[in-house]
Amino acid sequence: MNDDKKAEVVHTEDVVPLQAPPEDERPWYKQPELRKLYLMMPFLFLGSTTLGYDGSLLNGLQTMPAWQSCFAVLVFTPYVADLCGRRLGTAIGCCLVILGAAIQASAKASNPDTMFLAGRFIMGMGSNISNATCPLLITEVAHPRHRGKVTTIYNTVWYVGAILAAWTTFGTLIHLPGDLSWRLPTGLQCAMPGIQLVAIFLLPESPRWLISKGQHAKAKTILTKYHGNGSETNFVCWEFNEISGTLKLEKMASAESGWYEMVRTPGNRKRCLLIILTAIFSQCSGNGLVSYYLSAVLNTIGITNSSNQAAINGGLTIWCWLVSLGCAFLVDRVGRRTLFLISGIGMLVAFTVWTACSAVYAKTGDSAAGSAVLAMIFLFYSAAGFAWPGLTVSYTVEILPFKIRAKGLTLCFVFTSLAGIFNQYVNPVGLETLAWKFYFVYIAVLVIECLVIYFYYVETRGPTLEEIAILFDGKNANVAGNGMQVVQRVVTIDEEKNEK
Repeated sequence: MNDDKKAEVVHTEDVVPLQAPPEDERPWYKQPELRKLYLMMPFLFLGSTTLGYDGSLLNGLQTMPAWQSCFAVLVFTPYVADLCGRRLGTAIGCCLVILGAAIQASAKASNPDTMFLAGRFIMGMGSNISNATCPLLITEVAHPRHRGKVTTIYNTVWYVGAILAAWTTFGTLIHLPGDLSWRLPTGLQCAMPGIQLVAIFLLPESPRWLISKGQHAKAKTILTKYHGNGSETNFVCWEFNEISGTLKLEKMASAESGWYEMVRTPGNRKRCLLIILTAIFSQCSGNGLVSYYLSAVLNTIGITNSSNQAAINGGLTIWCWLVSLGCAFLVDRVGRRTLFLISGIGMLVAFTVWTACSAVYAKTGDSAAGSAVLAMIFLFYSAAGFAWPGLTVSYTVEILPFKIRAKGLTLCFVFTSLAGIFNQYVNPVGLETLAWKFYFVYIAVLVIECLVIYFYYVETRGPTLEEIAILFDGKNANVAGNGMQVVQRVVTIDEEKNEK
């Protein structure tokens, strides 16, 4: 090759990880301060458990005013998280939940509607605030090596609250007379936020929030204590420098126009679309049929006894929790995108068989086909548990830069609620009009979902919370140069052909 030929070059870019300083490789339970941090995490998980308890307790009692109050509160939620901090924001939410639950439980028997609705509004405010601050604190204070698993566990314990509410109301309806049968489970909503309120200040504040407020020394003290077990190791210094440098770059580059920052850059627009799709898929993949209308679905296959339906519902809820909790420990081993894809394909297969068996039962009344539908419902939720219960929140918070993390999580909740409205008001019409044929709508949705996940979702396993920005923004990412860098390679055209 002559010199002129060699001059023909191609510029390519690779994202290359830089070598981070060595960290303590011991398991978390053998590191005293990290062990202490993670043993306090269940107090933050109570935010999701409270939401699950409330949702199960009042399933089917949602009204349009309740939805409107939900959306009104969501607009202000990120400002509470960003201005007051993750801990104080959680405490404010807990106080409102306790107040709302107390008002509901003490509603006058002669005219309970006004007090009950007022309590619902206040409690809705509180639960939305605490549910928006808890996952932020979890993901921002966790060690980089454990961030994915710990944050994914958060949303799976929603089922624990649902299980507690279901069995509490079952017991009080049978054993307690009169108003006490509903006042007691309503008042018990104070228990979990009460525990959380007492314990929240035992947990450290988010180092990232502290740095954003100029409190660098406090942030470094927290990182040193929990990520360095009390020693200011090279790893702690590296992590602190990456966080503080990245937040400084974010601040310099971001717009000061609030919500506009969500769509200002191509990377942020992609993040927003992923968040919206994740929220919708988490609710509208066929799971809403069972979540809201299990009784109607079971009626279509001949299971009409209320006791049998209640037992199936209780068993399904416990099964969903166990599957989703187990899958939360796979996020770093298997990867987020892979789990989403396994879940989507699994749900598609199960739902297709579910639909076919429903058609057979509708035409023949064959009890075996009805039993197969019930089995497919459990298999469908097993597949869903690989991703949607846990990753809906954890994937959302980790793909967002700190500057818009609270707003992006709010965007997720808004579209989750909108999808919930669809489930509540469209599904019953479809089931009543088309019966099992309505399932074809969700087969089409699941096909689209699998394609979108395969071609559009971004794998986030591996990088730190700050370094994930490079996956979306490339060389324009506002990331301090500690962890990853975009390296430009220069190769001849012949070399490029050989590489291909």
